[in-house]
Amino acid sequence: MNWTPRLLQAFEKEIEELFAAGKIKAPVHLAGGNERELIEIFKDIKSHDWVLCSWRSHYHCLLRGVPAEKLKEAIVAGHSIALCFPDYRILSSAIVGGICPIAVGLACAIKARKGPERVHCFIGDMTSMSGIFHECWRYCRGHDLPVHWIVEDNGLSVVTDTREVWGEQEKAPKIEVYSYKMSRPHVGIGKFVVF
Repeated sequence: MNWTPRLLQAFEKEIEELFAAGKIKAPVHLAGGNERELIEIFKDIKSHDWVLCSWRSHYHCLLRGVPAEKLKEAIVAGHSIALCFPDYRILSSAIVGGICPIAVGLACAIKARKGPERVHCFIGDMTSMSGIFHECWRYCRGHDLPVHWIVEDNGLSVVTDTREVWGEQEKAPKIEVYSYKMSRPHVGIGKFVVF
C-alpha cells in the first residue's frame, strides 16, 4: 500500500476509537506528527532489511508492509507495545533500549554470513541517552556492523523534557581525556601468589 500521512493518521484514529470504546484491554502508544519523516526514511529500507523499533511502532509496521487488518488484530489482542512480525522482518520491544542488543545480534549474524541486509533500529531520544544504546552503538561502530540507528526525537521522556532530565544546557561541558600506558598489571602483581 502507498501510505500517506493522512492514511497513517486515519489508522491511528481508528485505533484510538477502539481503545476509547474499551475494545483494546491493554496499553497502546499512538503515533502522530512524524508521518512524513517516517515515510521518507522507509523509502531507503530494502525488503530484505530488518526494522527494529520501540513500543510506538504502528506506523513502522504499516510502512514495513504489515497488512492493516493483521496489525489491527494484533493491537486489539493487546500487543500494541510489543508488535513483532518476523515474516515482515519487523520486531519491537516495550523495554526501554531492549531492542538495541537485538539489533547488534542480528547485525552480527548478517555480517558473519556476509548477507546484504541492514538493520534499521528506531529508538527514542531518551533511549539514545541510555547506557545500553551507547554500548550497542559503539560495538556496532567498532565492528563495522550493518546497523542504521535512527533517533526519533520528540524532546520528551514520557512527559518530561529529555534534555532537562539530563541537565543539559546550551553548551555541553567539556570532558578532559588523557591517555597513558599502565606500568602495572590490571590486577595483582603480574604473577600468581599462593597463599
